[in-house]
Amino acid sequence: MAQNRPIGRVGIHEWGTHPVPPEYLREQLDGWDGLDCEFELCTVGEAAEYDGIVTLFHHDEFLDGVEWVHNVRSGYEDFPLDAYRDADVVMTNSTGVAGDLVAETVTGFVLTLAKGLHRFRDQQHDREWERLPWQRPFEVGKSSACVVGLGELGGSAATRLGVLGMDVDGVDIRPVSGLGLGRVYDPAQIETAVADARFVVLTTPLNEATRGLVDRSVFEAMRDDAYLVNVSRGEIVAEDDLIEALETDEIAGAALDVFYDEPLPEDAPFWEMENVVVTPHAAAQADSYGDRIAELVATNIDRLTSGGTPWNRVV
Repeated sequence: MAQNRPIGRVGIHEWGTHPVPPEYLREQLDGWDGLDCEFELCTVGEAAEYDGIVTLFHHDEFLDGVEWVHNVRSGYEDFPLDAYRDADVVMTNSTGVAGDLVAETVTGFVLTLAKGLHRFRDQQHDREWERLPWQRPFEVGKSSACVVGLGELGGSAATRLGVLGMDVDGVDIRPVSGLGLGRVYDPAQIETAVADARFVVLTTPLNEATRGLVDRSVFEAMRDDAYLVNVSRGEIVAEDDLIEALETDEIAGAALDVFYDEPLPEDAPFWEMENVVVTPHAAAQADSYGDRIAELVATNIDRLTSGGTPWNRVV
């Protein structure tokens, strides 16, 4: 039976401005219809004064006296789950909030790489009026993609790529259906799965099984005119192998929103590669992100207070 956890006071940890300013989230939640709860911005040291905490990152102080911690991200690899269980602290995340938002970015990356739009943007800075070689842009609707990881995010990306007319296969540990995919491969078959794809899109969560999943063997299996799109986590990719694949034309290019080290170091070779699009872990950015988080937080407060199971419960 679920345990009642009355949540009457929630601290919103001041984490910065990405993916949404904490003050904006507080304003959205303040006076939420049907919710008897106070919301305040707080520091890590004040966490024990609250029933619940909304945060971007884990801090050990959240394990002392807090009933519930909500992570505004979907990823929770930095949260020590066993410690949360031992402290009897409920932890929820934001899986599902940004799936379609990230999928829109994936679509933008695919179109950008296919049409060479990033090259025109580069030329614009130098006021250069020059078209690409006539066979360089290609038709997306006659291309293929392999989406690695078919959860909320990957499923949304696969659906949108299919709408563009692409032939889409997938890689997942589960037998996924209903996404209009040609075939779903087991992760052990990833080299086979990517062999015919013009785009390989990484949307799988980071865990011990997926860390370093995309390495030299995968790049060697990819077409030499294929592109890698990573909107998952940088550690999914063996970064040195990716750099080598790009420098030796093993693959045609990449769109990278995530990296092993963030912020991306100034001396990282990706900055200077004209066949690479670099974005600062911003694939989920949208003006609606804060509203979505606020609705999820409000729903979970109501569920916890009434003894129900919160959405996206991790612990």
